[in-house]
Amino acid sequence: MEQQYLYSPGSLVQVTNYGPFRGLNGTIQSVDTISDDSEEPFCFYLVALQGTQFKEPIWFEYDEVELITAPLVALEASATRIHQEGEGGYPL
Repeated sequence: MEQQYLYSPGSLVQVTNYGPFRGLNGTIQSVDTISDDSEEPFCFYLVALQGTQFKEPIWFEYDEVELITAPLVALEASATRIHQEGEGGYPL
């Protein structure tokens, strides 16, 4: 089984399966994993899709979505860079 990554609720993902939702973006609402002693955990993501008329989130398997951005990652990276460079954006 290939390496799978567990995304956290609130992460922005894009649907990559070959179904009718391919290419749509959404936000992970919940993560559900199934684990067996002999295999790696298998997970499903409950995704609230953007740009659709569906009011309810839809479940996707772990290999049917790709991470676009995790919540606060860009903000944390920006804050770290500013802190390291000091005020004015110049290295300390």
